[in-house]
Amino acid sequence: MKNQSLIDYTLHLADNALIIGHRNSEWCGHGPILEQDIAISNIALDLIGQARNLYQYAAELKGDHATEDSLAYLRDGWDFKNLLITELPNGDWAQTILRQFFFSTYQYFLYQQLQHSKDERLAAIAAKALKEVTYHLRWSSEWVIRLGDGTDESKQRMEKAVEELYAFTGEMFLPTDYEKELATNGISVGPESLKEKWTDKVRSVFEEATLASPFKENNSAWMQSGGKEGKHTEHLGFVLAEMQFLQRAYPGAEW
Repeated sequence: MKNQSLIDYTLHLADNALIIGHRNSEWCGHGPILEQDIAISNIALDLIGQARNLYQYAAELKGDHATEDSLAYLRDGWDFKNLLITELPNGDWAQTILRQFFFSTYQYFLYQQLQHSKDERLAAIAAKALKEVTYHLRWSSEWVIRLGDGTDESKQRMEKAVEELYAFTGEMFLPTDYEKELATNGISVGPESLKEKWTDKVRSVFEEATLASPFKENNSAWMQSGGKEGKHTEHLGFVLAEMQFLQRAYPGAEW
């Protein structure tokens, strides 16, 4: 019998990596300097590689002739389970950097725990991805510090990015039913267990970047949510329209 919760969780992880990977790929040829253009393009490739490994596993679990391509290119927006923050527009360089920093911090602590999952396939994927995510976290942290503690303009752009993105971070730590079920069985990671480490890391980097802490007393800030369960912003539709066009226009097309 198919374990729908395991399929949903694997798709959630895959969708996160695919959508933010696609967003980062939009910077290819548009980065502020050549070295960083290459860096963010490589990060996009890392994330899409992670997505492939996860989609392949989800396809095996799902059966019904599913493939990594059909899961990426032939599902509709309401079927995607990615975090809302991953689908937001790139904005300027500061917003892209902060989005990556928030997400990579979350991914880093998630994969640290997930590599010990009782599901051997998920554990192996997490262990491999953790090596890449460690670099993503270091790279994005350095840029947050560089921009936050840089010029007046770079600091203002980082502060604006915090205003735009912070409300989308709370969803990372809200468990869905499929996460709760799998966490009970030692397969997934209870996302609420990641919040303290994530908060400590963000606070530490923000202090070094001379940015004001976004955290409210008693965690009273209102947060966006819904992406994990298929409720998305309008931005995902535009991402999918571009990403899925070729496969939908020419079904079964292959290189």
